[in-house]
Amino acid sequence: MAQSPDVALKEIKSKKYKPLYFLHGDEPFYIDSIAEELEKRVVPESEKGFNQFILYGKDTDVAGVLSYARRFPFMAERQLVLVKDANKLGGIEQKEQQTRLEEYASNPLSSTVLVFCFQSNADERKSYIKAFNTHGLVVQSKKMYDNKLPEWVASFCQSEGVKISPKAIQMIVDNIGNDLKRLTNEIRKIMVNLNPDQGIDAEAVERFIGISKEYNVFEFQKALANRDALKANRIAAYFSANSKDNPLAPILIILYNFYAKVLLTHASKDKSEKGLAAELGVNPFFVKDYNHAARNYPMAKAANVIQYLREADARMKGLDGVSIPESELLKELVFKIIH
Repeated sequence: MAQSPDVALKEIKSKKYKPLYFLHGDEPFYIDSIAEELEKRVVPESEKGFNQFILYGKDTDVAGVLSYARRFPFMAERQLVLVKDANKLGGIEQKEQQTRLEEYASNPLSSTVLVFCFQSNADERKSYIKAFNTHGLVVQSKKMYDNKLPEWVASFCQSEGVKISPKAIQMIVDNIGNDLKRLTNEIRKIMVNLNPDQGIDAEAVERFIGISKEYNVFEFQKALANRDALKANRIAAYFSANSKDNPLAPILIILYNFYAKVLLTHASKDKSEKGLAAELGVNPFFVKDYNHAARNYPMAKAANVIQYLREADARMKGLDGVSIPESELLKELVFKIIH
């Protein structure tokens, strides 16, 4: 069974190394993070020239990798053989070559740390991958669900020793989306500009990432929730004037998720802050926003809004056979939602 990336990283940072690592999945962030930690830690800097080998799948084959794996380290405790883009490794799809990998993985050299980085999902039922798992570690790096991103950002900031406000989290997630590498890069961009005791707030996000604290999806969603037509139309006009940075598709997804949670708020039997937060999968800080939206949007109206969003998505994609500018769709959508 594949191990979680967090557990693998914790073990590596504690210098508990396996002779085999098979990293795969559709989220490159953890694959790259684990590979970087192994590069940093397995072989001391003074020994890297003789005992660390970074190979690329398109430039070598199974036989080449195994020849490196079977050599002994030069005057050192261990060596690292790291294969990037291993899914492009010559012969990797051939049964004969997979058997050779299985044979090595069934009896790996204890002084070698062999790492395969697959930048795609692999079939863990294959015998050679099972052998990697039996005598080493298989780690699957899965794309994170959007509703888990705020929690992930908060956890990442905590691990970096910096506080971040719920509003700053929402601004970052709504504008950057499900790209963990970019999320970490943008957060670190803010961190290097902060004072040692300073946290990340909405002002810091606006200043160092360039996300407007007034004209962003979070504020747009809030204006709609308040049924504030003036503010919602003003933000919609800003989005239309800056459509390259504010495309309609992700806005519709965010609004759909929000109003789906408004419906859940209506349906939830546990109306306590803790109970609703668990039901909605959100930080308790935001429960008041959903309660407020639920008061402004009775269940039937919230269901209608969901339908309006689906219709806007279909029309944006031209499924009704008519091409409509995104700016017109957004303007019409604001009217339908609020009125």
